[in-house]
Order: sequence, then structure tokens, then C-alpha cells
Amino acid sequence: MPNQAEKSIFLNALELEAPAARREYLVQACGDDSELLAAVESLLGAHERSENPLDSPLAVAAAQVISGGQSQSAVESKSGGQLTAGRSELTDATVDEPATSSGGDIGRTIDGYRLMEQIGEGGFGLVFVAQQEKPVRRKVALKIIKPGTGSSEVLARFDAERQAVALMDHPHIAQVFDAGVTEDARPYFVMELVRGIPITQFCQQRGLNLLQRLELFEDVCAATHHAHQKGVIHRDLKPSNVLVTLHDTKPIAKVIDFGVAKAIGTSLTDQTIYTRLFSMVGTPLYMSPEQASMSGLDVDTRSDIYSLGVMLYELLTGTTPFDRTRLDTVGYDEMRRIIREEEPPRPSTRLTTINRGATNTFGNESQHDQRKAPGQPLPSRHGDSRLHSIPSDLDWIVMKAMDKDRSRRYESAAAMAADIRRFLLQEPIEARPPSRAYRLSKFASRNRAGLVTAVLVATALMIGSVVSLYQASVAIDERNKKDIALQEAIAARNEATKARMEVEQFTTRLKNANALLGEARTYEDEDQFEAAAENYDQAVELVPNYYLVWVRRAQLRLRENQWAPAAADFSNAMNLDAPIDDYQWQGVPALFALTGRLEDHQRICSLMLKAAGGVEQEMNWNTIRACLAVVPDQVDPEELVRQAEQRLAEGVAWENELRRGERRPPQERNPSPTFNAPPPAPGGFRGPPRDRPNPRFDGPVPRGRGGPDRFPGPGPRSRGFFLPPNVQQYIAGWANLRSGRYDRAIELLDAASQDNRWHAAYVTLALKAIAHHQAGHNDLAEAMLRRSNEEFARIESEASDESTATRFWMDYVEGKLTNREANRLILGTNL
Repeated sequence: MPNQAEKSIFLNALELEAPAARREYLVQACGDDSELLAAVESLLGAHERSENPLDSPLAVAAAQVISGGQSQSAVESKSGGQLTAGRSELTDATVDEPATSSGGDIGRTIDGYRLMEQIGEGGFGLVFVAQQEKPVRRKVALKIIKPGTGSSEVLARFDAERQAVALMDHPHIAQVFDAGVTEDARPYFVMELVRGIPITQFCQQRGLNLLQRLELFEDVCAATHHAHQKGVIHRDLKPSNVLVTLHDTKPIAKVIDFGVAKAIGTSLTDQTIYTRLFSMVGTPLYMSPEQASMSGLDVDTRSDIYSLGVMLYELLTGTTPFDRTRLDTVGYDEMRRIIREEEPPRPSTRLTTINRGATNTFGNESQHDQRKAPGQPLPSRHGDSRLHSIPSDLDWIVMKAMDKDRSRRYESAAAMAADIRRFLLQEPIEARPPSRAYRLSKFASRNRAGLVTAVLVATALMIGSVVSLYQASVAIDERNKKDIALQEAIAARNEATKARMEVEQFTTRLKNANALLGEARTYEDEDQFEAAAENYDQAVELVPNYYLVWVRRAQLRLRENQWAPAAADFSNAMNLDAPIDDYQWQGVPALFALTGRLEDHQRICSLMLKAAGGVEQEMNWNTIRACLAVVPDQVDPEELVRQAEQRLAEGVAWENELRRGERRPPQERNPSPTFNAPPPAPGGFRGPPRDRPNPRFDGPVPRGRGGPDRFPGPGPRSRGFFLPPNVQQYIAGWANLRSGRYDRAIELLDAASQDNRWHAAYVTLALKAIAHHQAGHNDLAEAMLRRSNEEFARIESEASDESTATRFWMDYVEGKLTNREANRLILGTNL
């Protein structure tokens, strides 16, 4: 853009879509400056054209040969014959070249070369078709430095380009004829005028098949390799810099534009070429990751190998690895990141995507549709140019050339061309991992006739062998079946014998274990606890999978104050699927909680809830009481309160019916401990004397309508024993405490402790201390806790006595558990 005014007017005009409004704005903005008006209109005209001049067959190839990657082709207008500059997008243009306006030199003669027509304009050079008069008369392409751009860097780069092209002597590289300096000190050089079009357009327009494309691309690789041998890296290889023209009927490829070439290890010019720090040289669509990274990493010949891979990718698929539209729309840094980091899809994958969306006319049949003689290249064939698939070998070749790690690319353009030649000859390529199966498939392709004959002979021999072997296998199979049947019969007999022996052994062990349990019970009745413990240990050793031996030993350990061992035995029994609805399991959940076996507590509560039909089904007092020691994860304390209050209301109604004579009291005494009197307590916890019934209840409740709850069954109406009202109030108060209803909890716990016939009223003290503390009654809380601690000190000091307060271990365990909780909460101590 020549100046800021022209740029500003151009950008503002783009925002006006209506032609009349845009014209009115231009006249007003430019005023009397006709040159400014013409320049802006030229820019707007170029902007309206969507076609990229670098891809247009109308462009004269010499403009692209010499003018640099950012050259703009001059196209003669049909209407007025004026030259209008085309627009090149960023992704198609060579970056890192200065932008200056061109001057008019048409008609000028420079050292015998008459400038006839400007056909291109690069970042720092102008390209003309020139008429050479002597020593021969011919048309040539002349490139000359733009007026006013003769900075030291531009002159050095122009001279480097001239020297680079002059070093080339290859039939597929445009030839340099002459060079010099004009009278106004503007360097120029003269080279061959190539009347061709970019290689991708040529292949598309001529409908070249896969073989022809690859053979043409081999010439490009040969030209690139020649330049590398001369110590020159092109650094801007792309289809617009590879022009194809016809010599008679043979297509000839010419590599052009060494405008951004870089010498390898030697200097192409005596002047200093200063490449700006962190500048990016090349065309983004075809640029190698190391060029885009601008990290100071030296660019070598492998950068050209990457560009050759991109060019081959486009020849196979009709599109570049990275989408042109995407690179045009993203920012500069994002464009560089895409080139450096993102992996493009394989050519075959990209072609599949294209073919799904629309018919692709930029290709030919795959290699697999071709036929050839062994050791000969694929035959050339015209016709349908549509590419339906790409052989996997070409995928490997392209992706190896385009590898982000340049050390993994082909070491030279000649090596890449050699791999293409191997593909055409159906030989193993170097790019593919040389697996045995792959090499075998290539060998089979080259030696198809011999292999077919060998396969037929081998097949005949195999069929004969199979027929003969089949008869033998039938006989062997029959024999094997008889052997297997005999072995299975023997194994079944051995298994049956083993099972019978195991049953007999278990029966014997179980018999002995039951005898030991009977003796142990006798020892217990005689207070010979050591002998009883020895018998229980022997029984456990005999039948460790029998839950009853664990339960019996646990009961003995409870009588000896061995809380942790007793809890362990109950845990083993529970793991053996012991029926937990038996009265022997009363208080076990609290015992698990007291001894820190929280997982066992969680499990026994889950089993009890499952037996009751779920959390929201009716629970009996035993299930509610078990869940209060430590509220399980699946239980809502509010649900425990609801269930307890409902049971409590039913109990009051039942008591009223008894008093009114509407219900008959139980007639039989309870031979076993009641709900409030589980198996004997530790130490002196021997249970009530045989001549003293439970002071609150002395018999079981018959089946039928019965009381509001019977223990210890898991359901609300299962078999069990009657629960006294004061104990019901105790459990309901505990439930209200767990749900945060502290006033209701205190009310119920006070009512429960008023019954002086209840021997275990001391268990309410710790709960009331917690409730008062949570309600903010600190003095009452400390007083209740002090009384609770005194009671437990007294009970534990009188453990061997027959006092009513120390007979029932379940009450003691629950009281001890809540007493610890109260001390930890109120005093911050762990007892």
C-alpha cells in the first residue's frame, strides 16, 4: 500500500456495499487527486476478484519465475488493454519481502534488451518480457530492482538470487542468460522466458493420471537435488514456482524463483544479507515447521523436502495439507502454531473426505487399478482422471517428507525420488516400516505368474494330504473321545469320593465341635471360664466355617470383659451368614461401635434394614436402636425419629389396653433374657438371679396382634420379646437427639429415667448431657456428665457384684459408648 491515505480510503470504501455509495465516497475522499482515485479504484477492482493470480493459467509464467513468491501477475484487460495488478492471498504469497510501488519502465532499453511488457511485480523486483536483439533475437524475461528499493539488504538478496540461479545448470531449472547494472545503479538479470503454468493446474487441465503425475514430480525432485548439490536451498518451493510447458507433446517441468534462496555453507554474494531476527521466509501453505518457528534454527535442504511433500500432497488430493481458508482467517501467531504443531491428515484420508462431499476431478485411478509386467513401471493410461483412492505407499512417502522432525524426513530430494521410483516399480519403499508381510506382498506383486503356479501345485499337494490325513484323524478322534470319556468318568468318581470324604470329615468335626460346645456351656455354669475358653478355641479350630462356635465364644468373652475379642468373634460369625435376628445378637451393633469396628457396624445395620424391607419400611425397636450407635450412611436421622415416635405411640396405646383389660398379659415366664436382659455381662455381669424375674417384664408376648414391638426380629411384627415403655422412651429420646430435636430428647430421656424399677436408668445421663450441651444448657450438661462419669466409675468398681445395675452388658456397652461421646464433646477428652 503506497501511503496511509490510500490505505484508509480503500478500507473505508470496502465497508460500502452499494456501488453508487462507494463511488460517491471515492469522489469526495480523493477530491481533485486523480492519481489517488485511480490507485484506490485499482485496489478495489483487485479485491473484487476472487481468483488467485498465482493459480491462474492466464498469468505469464516468467512473472512467477523471477519476481519472487509474492509476485503479482499482470493480466491484459480485454476492454482497454491496461495492466491491472492481481491480488495474492497471504497463504499463497511469499512473506518477508518489502512492499513498494512499481514504476513504469516499458519501452526502455537496457544493455540491448528492450522492455516490452511488465508481467510481474515482486517484493523488490519488477519482471518484464524483453526483446533481445543480439547476438540472437529472442524474447527473454528480465528482472530488475524496483526504483527506490535499493537498500543494502534488498540489493544483497537480489544479488544472492542472481548468483543462485546462475549456479544452476539443469534442464528442469530456468536458465540465466545475462546480468548487469543499469545506468541508475539498479541490478538486473536476464533469464529464460518459461511459457508454462503451475504444475497442479497443468495436471488438472491435462487430466494426467497417477503415473504421469509421479513421473513429472520426479523431474522436480531431480531439479531440487541439483540445486542442493550446488549449495542452494530454494526455501519457497510451491506449485506456482514449478511451471510446466509442453515441448512437442512432452511436458517439461521448470523450477523457478530462487528469490528467497539461501546458500548452504557458502556465500552467494560478497554483500551481507541480514535476515531480520524472528522473520519468516517462505509461503505459509508450503512452509516447513522450522521456517515457521523463527527460532533461529538454521534452515537446510530438508526444508525443501518438506515443501516437496506438500506439493506431492496437493498433486494427489487437489488440496493442501492445511486448509487455505483457515490459514487466511487466523492470526499470524496461530498460523505459525498450526504449521509447527498440528498433524495434517494422510492424503488418503483427505481424499476420502473430499470424495464424500463432491466428485473430485483432480486425480486418477489408484495404483491398485493398474497392471504391469514384473520389474516394469506402471503403464501410462489416459481416460478418467478421477482419483478414487491413494495407495498406502504414497501415504508413507508424503508423510515422511512432511514429518515435523526434520531428522526423520528424506535425507535428500534424490532419496525421495528413488522411493517414488520404487513405488512405480512395485518394490518396497524406504518410507514404510519394512515388515515381512509388506516385503512379501511386494515380492508377490513382482512375481505374480511364478507364485500362481507354485500356489496351484501346493494346493494340489495340500488337498491330497488333507484327504489322507482326514481318514487318519477320524480314527484318532474316535479313540480320543473314548479316552476323554474314560478320564471324565474317573475324574467324576474321584470328585465324588473326595466330596463324600469331606462331608464325612466335616460331620465328624461338627460332632466333636458340638460336644465341645456342650462341655464349654457346662464349664460356664460352674464358672470355670478358662476350661470353657479352651473348649471354644478347639471348636473354632475344628469347624471355623460354622458360625455358632464364634457366637458361643463371643458370649464367653463378653462375660470376661473382653470387648474387642468378642466383637471380632461376632464379626466372623456375621461373615458366615449367621442369623442376626437371634436374641444373642442384641447389643452387638453397639459393641461394634464401642470397639471401633465401624465397617462391621455399618454392615449389621444394613442387614437389619434389608430384613425390615428397606430404610422407609417399618422398623422394630431393635433396628432403630442399632442405627443410633452410629447413624449409617443410608439412614436419615429424621426417619429414625419418625419410626421411634410411631412405635412409642403404639406402645402407649397397648399399655392402655392392658390397663383397661382389653388385652391379656402374657402367661408364661420368659426362660431367656428379655430385650433388656441379653446374655450375661462381663466379669460379674451374670444376669438376673434364677429366682428373680426381670423387674419390668417376665415373659414373652404370644404371636398374633401382640404388643407394639417384639425383639429381636428385624421386622416390626417379627417374633421376640416385649420392650418396656421406659426403654422405648429411652430409644425415642436417643433418636430425637441424633436428629437435633434436643428439647424433645430431654423430655423423653427424663421420662425414661423416672421409672425407678429400671436398673439401667444411668444410660440416659450421658445422652441428657449431650442434649443439654447442644441446647446451650452448659451447667446442666456438665452436671449430667459428672453424674454419668460417677455412675460408670461405681459400676466398673462393682463389676463382680450381683447388683441390678451391672447385670446387663448391652446397657453397659451403650452407656459407655454415649459416655465417651459426651466427654469428647463437652470436655474434649477421650475416655
